Amino acid sequence: MNPVRKEYGLIVQLFVAALFCCVWSCDLIRMKKENGNANEKRKLIARVSDAYLYADELKGIVPEKTTKDDSASRLNAYVNSWIRKQLLIREALKTITIDKAEVERKVQDYRYSLISYEFLNYYIRQNLNDSVGLAAIESYYKTHLDNFILKQNIIQGTYIKVPKDAPRTKRIKDLMFSAKEKEVAELKSYCLSFSAAYHLADSSWIEFDKLAVNSPLAEIPNKIQFLKTYNYYETNDLAYLYFLKVDAYKISDNVSPLEFVQQDIKNIILNKRKVELAKKLEDQVYENAAKRKDFEIFGK
Repeated sequence: MNPVRKEYGLIVQLFVAALFCCVWSCDLIRMKKENGNANEKRKLIARVSDAYLYADELKGIVPEKTTKDDSASRLNAYVNSWIRKQLLIREALKTITIDKAEVERKVQDYRYSLISYEFLNYYIRQNLNDSVGLAAIESYYKTHLDNFILKQNIIQGTYIKVPKDAPRTKRIKDLMFSAKEKEVAELKSYCLSFSAAYHLADSSWIEFDKLAVNSPLAEIPNKIQFLKTYNYYETNDLAYLYFLKVDAYKISDNVSPLEFVQQDIKNIILNKRKVELAKKLEDQVYENAAKRKDFEIFGK
């Protein structure tokens, strides 16, 4: 058999089995409900063979304050998706052999995982200290410098892209180099009024390629040499004028400045705290249950 076709067939089987895992469990619950006469009073929405979808099962599908049209659209999409899944499951049962006991075990594992996940998230929200001071960030940065090697060139500076027919374009350079508060405000106002894109100088770092996108600057063959050569550069194309002033730059493969990765480090520290809280909760629950003798392990 063709290896690609064989691999594709395996992927399809895994997909169908996973899909069956979720929906078959729902069908099992629904079939139990349908053993009584109560279903006769429920509003039927759709049917696929012996599987039924009722109106009360659609509660929560549409968020509150959703418009009538959006509500109808969401409900229609859900019902159509339900029908497609039911049909796919039935086709799967005709095509492949499903070990229902194994599927049920996976359904239970998935259910337990969902419940545990929700509980862990609740516990973390209640107990997480989300305050990360600069000292902690700096300490992590200094200890893990090798993890913060730049993969791109970054700059601090000013970049402005304006249409060729914009007014007062000859004044842009003077405003870019001015540190006077009034002229800094004037440049910002000018950019808001006339520019097609801009980035004004501040303490933040930005990737040079991201700044240069959709401009002739993106076509510069040797950007490292360019940054080493120019602290100010003007160019144009058929429709726009481009102004760039580079106040500082860092070249790829060098250690990133702390300011550029500060938020990333904060997220890393918070994630570590979340992992520690999750482990703490699991240990506490286990230890308390052991003291109460809530569980036993029997010999095989």
